[in-house]
Amino acid sequence: MISFKSIPGLVTCSFCMVIFFSGCTNHQTPSASTAFEDPPEWSKDAIWYQIFVERFRNGDTSNDPTAKDIIGSYPGTVPDGWRITPWTKDWYSYDDYFTNLQGITDFFGNELRYFGQKAQLRRYGGDLQGVLDKIDYIESLGVTAIYFNPLNDAPSLHKYDARNWHHIDRNFGPTPLEDAELIASEDPLDPSTWKFTGADKLFLKIIEEFHKRNIKVILDFSWNHTGIEFWAWKDILKKGKDSKYSDWYWIDSFDNPETEENEFSYRGWAGVFSLPEIRETVRQDHSESVEVFEGNILNETVKQHIFDVTKRWLDPNGDGDPSDGVDGYRLDVAAEVPLGFWREYRKVVRNINPDAYLLGEIWWEQFPDKLLDPEPVVRGDVFDAPMNYRWYRSTRHFFNQSPNKIPVSEYVDSLESYSANLRSQTNYAMMNLTASHDVPRFSTSIYNKNKYKFRAKPDDDPAYKIDKPDPKTFETMKLILVQQFTYIGAPHIWAGDEMGMWGADDPSTRKPLIWPDYEFEPETTHPNGLERPTNEVEFDKSWFNFYQELIRIRKENPVLSSGKLEYLVIDNETEILAYSRFDEKQEVIALFNSSNLERTVSLTTKYTAKYSEVLNDLDIRQSDQQLILKVPARTAGIITIK
Repeated sequence: MISFKSIPGLVTCSFCMVIFFSGCTNHQTPSASTAFEDPPEWSKDAIWYQIFVERFRNGDTSNDPTAKDIIGSYPGTVPDGWRITPWTKDWYSYDDYFTNLQGITDFFGNELRYFGQKAQLRRYGGDLQGVLDKIDYIESLGVTAIYFNPLNDAPSLHKYDARNWHHIDRNFGPTPLEDAELIASEDPLDPSTWKFTGADKLFLKIIEEFHKRNIKVILDFSWNHTGIEFWAWKDILKKGKDSKYSDWYWIDSFDNPETEENEFSYRGWAGVFSLPEIRETVRQDHSESVEVFEGNILNETVKQHIFDVTKRWLDPNGDGDPSDGVDGYRLDVAAEVPLGFWREYRKVVRNINPDAYLLGEIWWEQFPDKLLDPEPVVRGDVFDAPMNYRWYRSTRHFFNQSPNKIPVSEYVDSLESYSANLRSQTNYAMMNLTASHDVPRFSTSIYNKNKYKFRAKPDDDPAYKIDKPDPKTFETMKLILVQQFTYIGAPHIWAGDEMGMWGADDPSTRKPLIWPDYEFEPETTHPNGLERPTNEVEFDKSWFNFYQELIRIRKENPVLSSGKLEYLVIDNETEILAYSRFDEKQEVIALFNSSNLERTVSLTTKYTAKYSEVLNDLDIRQSDQQLILKVPARTAGIITIK
């Protein structure tokens, strides 16, 4: 129980609440090589930046996708007149070819009525040259680790529908036609025949350039499914049950050529027919809820192919030195792939690079209310950490009153409950994210007071706000960002959030990035024909500077990455939260006034030293180890030893 002295206008704690995460007191010094069961030491120091290449920057217009390149992606038809969408176009305004979608249905037989359906056809031409051109920008932001969304050779904008797992998308590199010919000349099951395409080589160059800047790189894969253009799937479509790949996938029935009806039936991820699922030894129904499960991938050849692809990007030249390869993987829909496979996968990865990081997408148990507990997959034999969606949902709930107001103590209780059953190493290796390719942009998520990710776009809720968020939203975002950059776990930035971008859930979270050297059309269009404000679309330098400042503070205070955590103030009445991040020598205090009134706050420090507030230049009165600060409404402070 926490109690506070009731002095008018003064918040002070009668005793402290110390949170030592399980195993925290045994935190180990970094070793030359990471123990198999531990996350790599660098993961707790990471400041993540997530890149979705197709919408990052078009650095080479000569490799832009053609209509032929996108065959096999949603909705299953390429309309007449299809072409690349101009980068700077008003996002919700229709492309000319949208008029040619009249009467066309998608894979599910649904008529293409909504903007979100039609926008899946868009390609903007983002490529790896665009990333290479902006590496200095990324370095200047201060991030230390890159998470690439899938780079698979694939027809979609998102690349989870692989044509080939072992090659980078042909349109991300300089020679798409030559790459396609080279890929066709290989035996996809025989790694000795694999060559490096122009796109592959450019990706290796990007890894090299990031590594020169001491920036790690991880790559996203989904071993749960492929696309319908995947070479093994196409063989099945051609040969039916006589295909040697016929047991690679969950196929319920093959076509009987003696009947008029096509009886071919198979399982696609989440019912999406363009994403046929790899078959496992155990069949799980994930339609109502998801839980981790024992089992393995059924076909050993599939599994070996996955391992071969994994090795290819961990140690591209195969010389036993993984320094030229990626530094780990983000694994998509990880709870829907059996644990037996993941245990083998970890061994494969760590045998090649003992310091590789494995990040699992452990997300929904039941949408939209119940998130999965990641504990079964972070015991040291599967993943190093999950994407920490639970942290953001609670943090948004508290600071943004979304969908309702909760007291400070309830917020702290939720954070504690998420970490209590996890190993200390896992808590420090978490990827704490405010947004990604799968949820609304950070600003739009805060601008709307809905339940997390529920009815979070105008296709689902016409009242959902899609215009530029108001100043109050950005004020709340700053509170959340200070918590993100001072809390246990590695902060993550969805590329574009640092530019001040806004956008609803997929597809609008995937708008092309608003680089300052581009001139964008204003946003004037509402997808449902409703009234909306006109918003200028331009790079927000002040917002970039704020992210840059938080990154600088975190880097200059290593205790924010590796220190223990102690709650100093948890006051429901005044809505003040404060905690200390500390070790034997350092201390940083994070202080939050989440109320709408100015508060005077008293804090007791760990050390007898001079302290200063380094974010907002808040005035501090200090006597020995006692600090008194006046904190404006809806303001956070970061207090460090001078």
